[in-house]
Amino acid sequence: MGITARGVGLLVAAVVLLGVGFRFAYPELTLLGAAAGAAVGYAALVAAWRPRLTVTRRADPDRVARGEPASMTVTVRNTGRLRSANLLAEDRCGERAVPVPVLRLRPGRDTEVRYDVPTDRRGVVPVGPLRVTRRDPLGLVALARPYGAAVPVWVHPRIHPLTAVPRGAGRSLDGRVDGVPHGSITFDSLREYVVGDELRRVHWRTSARVGELMVRENVDTSLPRLVVLLDNRAAAHPQRVGGVAESFESACEAAASVVTAAHRADLPVLLLLAAAELAEATGPDGEADGALGPLDRLAAADLSDDGDAVRVATTRLRQDRLGDTLIFLTGPGGRDELGHVGALRGAYPSVVVAVFGAAEPTPPGAAGLVVVDAADGAQFAAEWDGVRRW
Repeated sequence: MGITARGVGLLVAAVVLLGVGFRFAYPELTLLGAAAGAAVGYAALVAAWRPRLTVTRRADPDRVARGEPASMTVTVRNTGRLRSANLLAEDRCGERAVPVPVLRLRPGRDTEVRYDVPTDRRGVVPVGPLRVTRRDPLGLVALARPYGAAVPVWVHPRIHPLTAVPRGAGRSLDGRVDGVPHGSITFDSLREYVVGDELRRVHWRTSARVGELMVRENVDTSLPRLVVLLDNRAAAHPQRVGGVAESFESACEAAASVVTAAHRADLPVLLLLAAAELAEATGPDGEADGALGPLDRLAAADLSDDGDAVRVATTRLRQDRLGDTLIFLTGPGGRDELGHVGALRGAYPSVVVAVFGAAEPTPPGAAGLVVVDAADGAQFAAEWDGVRRW
């Protein structure tokens, strides 16, 4: 509860009038002081009354690409039975306050307001809660309360169409490119039967030929083939325009474009943020159960001050060997880490490096690295489609 400047003045006047009236035995001043104090007390009681309101929100849509339109519809319903709600309300949309008309809202009635959600920047825009302010008729006391839960609107990076997607060096052992999203078992070799093997795995034709039970050995060939490593270190993107690292925004657009292109080509893809422990492997559905999808993770991605994040990430990639095509996306400050990325050539036959926002072309690095210099996501898509070898 907050008392306004008018309320503070009236309260001070009430104290002074009561003091002077009692001190010098002026009943008129005492009466005026009592009236002023009663007015402030009445204002506090009126402002403390809590109206019964129900707030519902509907985002249309709740996930949108950067620059595309999105709107939020807020419905406020007075579920009370006794009196109209004479209130002031505003909704929070990111850093902006949106007024919501709820003056003289009768019991059982509702009011609705629709407004645009800003999507000019990638990120997660929190909308809500509704802030309702209750004032007394004299404007002495004001009390603000939140109503309803906040709803996020996910602003994804722009997606630039890519016509080519590297399928990597890995092939299924039966000669096909592995594109099975839910896992596949492919024949590898034959071995002698041991107790406990399933009979359905017995290869009867070979068993009849050699005179012993022979069992098929299978391998899972549907591990992720594309690994996208996004460098989200603040040191890799030192340049700021209006407080925003445009090179990082371009890298996010490139990551979203590669992930989407892999999804359309039915190729499993793994998105990693250098300075983040969360990493979800995604298949053609583009989203893992119980976890954020890759585009949502890119919308929520932010810069980190962890300067050793790339070294830690490359060490993990070397140990785990999560795929056979590595795509490293960084800014002008990340070129010093290309040696660590180039050292992964033994574990990843194909390594692609994209550098965004650099003033000069990136010098040739380790042998076998494919280096793409781009100013933004659109230029990256054009350079990517012009690559002749992966």
